[in-house]
Amino acid sequence: MTRKERYKNLITYFSEHQPTAETELLYTNAYELLVAVVLSAQCTDKRVNMHTPKLFNDFPDPEALAKCDYDTLFPYIKSISFPGNKTKHLLGLAKMLVEKYNSIVPETIEQLQELPGVGRKTANVIVSVIYNQPAMAVDTHVFRVSKRLGLVDKNAKTPLDVELVLVKHIQKEFIARSHHWLILHGRYICVARNPKCEICPLTEWCKYFESLKKGKTESHSDEPGVLLPQNLSKKLLKKS
Repeated sequence: MTRKERYKNLITYFSEHQPTAETELLYTNAYELLVAVVLSAQCTDKRVNMHTPKLFNDFPDPEALAKCDYDTLFPYIKSISFPGNKTKHLLGLAKMLVEKYNSIVPETIEQLQELPGVGRKTANVIVSVIYNQPAMAVDTHVFRVSKRLGLVDKNAKTPLDVELVLVKHIQKEFIARSHHWLILHGRYICVARNPKCEICPLTEWCKYFESLKKGKTESHSDEPGVLLPQNLSKKLLKKS
């Protein structure tokens, strides 16, 4: 199967079965999404959503957050990963939004990346979700699923590599939704360890599943430090 056919299969399946896929982070405006995405780094959306309602209630806009200090803000996010760094990032982010952008979340990736705690992935999420731009945010789930499905080849070794390939091959109108499709598929089915291939609807054209049937999982590592299952192929042969 060609790469072009794999992309066609991806778009066809998810357009039919998940046409309205969206982020699982809770937010009502650009400021709230920006804060939530910064907090979600190396943390689950579920845990972030447990803490942001009170945070947004007490600090409803950049001005309110910018007036806060470290000791006041830290308790709001202390149960989220890396709370110390994220507290500093949010305070710096809020101050820059107020002082440089009139409390408006910027619309470009370059401007967003000037904000403390905002990298390319976060910037891509904001311009995609809030400003409807054809940007592809690549997190660990998108990276893993793209490699396993064969959407990118072994030369794509970094998130930026994967992003550039995906954006090149996916039609503009599907790029934003494809991010959500890939991330949700990776979060719930194509998980890092012991992927749920037995319930995956994409195995018919998945390169990873092909390698399982051939017993070549050891050479098909798609994430640094992740050892893929070696005996899952026997379990799944009945499905093929």
